[in-house]
Amino acid sequence: MISSNDFRNGVTLELDGVVFQVIEFQHVKPGKGSAFVRTKLRNLQTGGVVDRTFNAGERVPQARVEKREMQFLYATGNEYTFMDTETFEQIALSREDIGDGVQFLKENMLCHVILFKGSSIGVELPNSVDLTIVETDPGFKGDTATGGTKPAKLETGAVIKVPLFIEQGTVITVDTRTGQYVGRA
Repeated sequence: MISSNDFRNGVTLELDGVVFQVIEFQHVKPGKGSAFVRTKLRNLQTGGVVDRTFNAGERVPQARVEKREMQFLYATGNEYTFMDTETFEQIALSREDIGDGVQFLKENMLCHVILFKGSSIGVELPNSVDLTIVETDPGFKGDTATGGTKPAKLETGAVIKVPLFIEQGTVITVDTRTGQYVGRA
């Protein structure tokens, strides 16, 4: 059990048999009445986000999740195969288990697979990845001053917005949490 006063980003909770991770929390002390904690929780099984309010000091069961470093090997259809880097055991996860991060998965990439009671419930990607642009409109001289963006298709199939001066074949860094261009690698 964990007190709602001890909530931090990344803490996992088990509510009604479902595992949630705290994304945001705010301790509120109104002028009148008792204090409470307003949170945004991500369902680790479905990826959905819910808002929930707890009374200050309320005891909530903490979920014991295990994060194992695994290497993404390959994808076949809707299944993505990962290998444990210590035991070399392989597991297959569905597209739904991985969520939006599937568009940034690259072969041989190291990730953390989240396990709850022995079964995998999600994948935590690195905060940023380096990917090559395979298709985009050509840039023109002087495009750096306008600050505009254009769509670019990455080697994984994802399409993101990049600055106008970026050309095909350029290796860029992408933030996996937001899906936005960070810079050239």
